[in-house]
Amino acid sequence: MKNLVIVESPSKSKTIEKYLGKDYKVTSSKGHIRDLTTSGKYGLGVDLEDNFKPSYKPITGKSKLITELKKNVASSDYVILATDPDREGEAISWHLKDALGLDENKYGRVVFNEITESAIKEAFKHPRDIDMDLVHSQESRRILDRIIGFRLSKLMQNKTEGKSAGRVQSVALKLIVDREREIEAFVSEEYFTIEAIFNDFEAELTKYKTKKIEIKSEKEANDILEKLSNAFKIENVESKEKKKKSKPPFTTSTLTQMASSRLGFSASKTMRLAQGLYEGKTLDNETVGLISYMRTDSVRLSDVFVKESQGFIAGKYGKEYIGFVKRSKSKENVQDAHEAIRPTSINRTPEKVKPFLTPDEYKLYSLIYARALASLMADAKVQATTVTLDNNDYKFTVNGQIGTFDGYLKVYGDYEESNDKILPDFSAYNSNVIVSKEINKISHWTTPPARFSEDKLIKEMESLGIGRPSTYVKIIEVLKERKYIDIIEKKFHPTIIGIKVTDKLQEFFSSIINVEYTSDMETQLDKVADGDEVWYELLDKFYKDFEPLVNSAYEGMEKEAPEETGEMCPECGKPLVYRHGKYGRFVACSGYPECKYIPKVEKEETVICKCPKCEEGNIVSKKTRKGKVFFGCSNYPNCKYALWDKPTGDLCPTCSGLLVEKKDDIFCPECKNKEK
Repeated sequence: MKNLVIVESPSKSKTIEKYLGKDYKVTSSKGHIRDLTTSGKYGLGVDLEDNFKPSYKPITGKSKLITELKKNVASSDYVILATDPDREGEAISWHLKDALGLDENKYGRVVFNEITESAIKEAFKHPRDIDMDLVHSQESRRILDRIIGFRLSKLMQNKTEGKSAGRVQSVALKLIVDREREIEAFVSEEYFTIEAIFNDFEAELTKYKTKKIEIKSEKEANDILEKLSNAFKIENVESKEKKKKSKPPFTTSTLTQMASSRLGFSASKTMRLAQGLYEGKTLDNETVGLISYMRTDSVRLSDVFVKESQGFIAGKYGKEYIGFVKRSKSKENVQDAHEAIRPTSINRTPEKVKPFLTPDEYKLYSLIYARALASLMADAKVQATTVTLDNNDYKFTVNGQIGTFDGYLKVYGDYEESNDKILPDFSAYNSNVIVSKEINKISHWTTPPARFSEDKLIKEMESLGIGRPSTYVKIIEVLKERKYIDIIEKKFHPTIIGIKVTDKLQEFFSSIINVEYTSDMETQLDKVADGDEVWYELLDKFYKDFEPLVNSAYEGMEKEAPEETGEMCPECGKPLVYRHGKYGRFVACSGYPECKYIPKVEKEETVICKCPKCEEGNIVSKKTRKGKVFFGCSNYPNCKYALWDKPTGDLCPTCSGLLVEKKDDIFCPECKNKEK
């Protein structure tokens, strides 16, 4: 074997190996291979006395993989580390180099933004060393999260019913709790508007003479109505052409937001589908990645893609549809070495690839394709008309617009609401006076700010500079798992536990668990990535601020008494209480640890269907010792039929095995058939 290539994902391996040819063997690390140990002070896996030197160990289950990779390295002349093109990917490459003992002169690091033959071959022409600044930035973030997570989580478990706290997680939770309190404190107030109804349009009262008008009571509204007649003077008609600019191509956060609002996808589903489109799909006889790397906060597009797309636009729509390339100013904390999310080829239209995608993959690819193409197209143009009507010095306004050139809306119109409103030709009236059919007062009530939905929380976090594209989905998942939030009609409601945890953290850690500190820390971590700040000095400064707060909290934070059930322990006579453990709420004796009584609870098993193997037992949901859900026969151990994926209850028409729900398909694990 001459060249060994190590990527992160097994699904990339065969595609990349096909591109590179017989002189290369491509294998996978299956993500991270190592993580911090739980040794040392507080189990942090970090030497606090030696510049925060980390201690690593293989991730559970990865030792065998590392041994296999070492064998491959030993039989190779050269090793190429081709993990993802971000800080996590750079860190994984470094861990591989260190754990596998790679020779400095016999390895290279390559990065690519898309999995296409041309991009892969070009990347392999330019191997480089591992960027240790990027590695230290990722490592610093991991150590920060470990210190805060371990220290605060243990504190919360000791003093409250909460299970965990985190550097960004707790700030995101605070946003949700703060919004809930805004809603609770909000006092709705009535206000009125006045509207004049004509045959072809409606006009709204906006001013009295030159002053903007606000009507705060019904009496004010009635007083104004008494001064109005049905005759309105056409005071001014202003018509001018306006441009409507297209939006930039997608970043991770804008993609998850738009997929939520337009396609109804959760952020986790969007990223799962995008990962599959990035890693590649088989189209006829070709396997190719359909989109560029999907974890990015940049809106930059490569010159090659821009040139290809401009030719496509001119050929399909005409030269007048080609727009100017938008050079957006980079926001703080943007890793602009990346590109925006885009199709790998503009010639691979959604219609061409549709036969090879699931319905949901097709919807997401169509959205990404349309947004990237639209960002390079000309502005849409509308003829906007504003008419001012006068009635006894009260000014009524009506607005309308008509599209005169569709521009980028030619391809993106389905994803934007049309605002076209056609008005009558006011010059056709014989006089300057127009008569309304009726004039009405309309009652309204002010509304509180809306609760966060998943996409709105991601948008808020991005705008505040907290978290990163790769972390948004995970943060929300943790808040759900910890029971800190409930989701009702797709809106986030903080639970009682979530509120209590937030309040305790704000009482003792408000100087660190806040938006400003978290955003500033991201900026500092970016400076580490750029080589402008020493990573362990950043950690030292943080720790000197943080650790005294933890010690103060252990001393000053009152321990919350557990809720009593109203029953007494049959063994010691003390009250039984509700406690929270790894698998949720349970009942136990308040005399623990002296009394360890826990009442036995009959397991509730959800019956899915009859077992297709023994035909005696039922397929029910079960849990492993570690709490992982699986589905097996209730007749165990006589029948050991089991599945990891949830059965649908239907049988496969080919082999009569149970069909299961797998990602976006109905799948038979026995004969591998898919039921679309």
